[in-house]
Amino acid sequence: MEKLITGLVSDEERALYNLTDAVVESCSFAGEADGESALKESRSITVKNCNFELRYPLWHTTDFKLIDSKMSVSCRAPLWYSKNGVIDHCEINGVKCLRECENIEIKNTKLVSTEFGWKCRNIHFSDCDMESEYFLFMTRDTDIERLRMNGKYSFQYTENLRIKDSELNTKDAFWHCKNVTVENSVINGEYLAWYSDGLTLINCKINGTQPLCYCRNLRIINCTMENADLSFEYSDVRADINGSIVSVKNPHSGYIKADSIGEVIIGNSVMENNCRIITE
Repeated sequence: MEKLITGLVSDEERALYNLTDAVVESCSFAGEADGESALKESRSITVKNCNFELRYPLWHTTDFKLIDSKMSVSCRAPLWYSKNGVIDHCEINGVKCLRECENIEIKNTKLVSTEFGWKCRNIHFSDCDMESEYFLFMTRDTDIERLRMNGKYSFQYTENLRIKDSELNTKDAFWHCKNVTVENSVINGEYLAWYSDGLTLINCKINGTQPLCYCRNLRIINCTMENADLSFEYSDVRADINGSIVSVKNPHSGYIKADSIGEVIIGNSVMENNCRIITE
């Protein structure tokens, strides 16, 4: 039978350490004692309508649900080394949330967290708002739907990532990523996806300077590009663009097809360029 812990207010170190088969409801972890790791090493727990203001509350936690709860700015690094969890209708404001976690579903949640989601696996987002820097650094096997993102340096070194129906406002995104597909999304930001390998963009709106350089196995299908000057430098690309491109510079191989291209810059290249430029 599940234990029920309700109305607890605690600032003690490891207040509910090693808790198993329990519901923690309407509790607050805050206070002058400043105790860390409130629910560390917990298993099979549901946390509902709780407030977290102290550090590291859910480390090494397995089979958990975090629902209708809030983590303040002072709740630093709240979830590390945890797995098999659901985060639903929460507000998370602590830095470095989610580190080396796996099998986590995050939905209907607002997240303001620098360095969110580093070195994780099998993370699934839906209907979330995210503000972060270095979002999902070195994370793999991830699905994202209906994400509203603001930040910088997102999705760097990610692998096996799929994004749909999202708005991404983030510079230097997707650097060094591998096997990433973005569909039906808006991507606003400078220097998009340099050094990526296996990036596919489908039905996307791309906006920003110097995008998609030094890419390998780049595929662009039915996308638009705005303010995209000096695009595709040294990239291996197959691009079908609706509308115009400001300029293309020294693409390496493949083809770029667009309604029009303001300027094609070929010359002073460090490698041979055999990319076909097609305008209609």
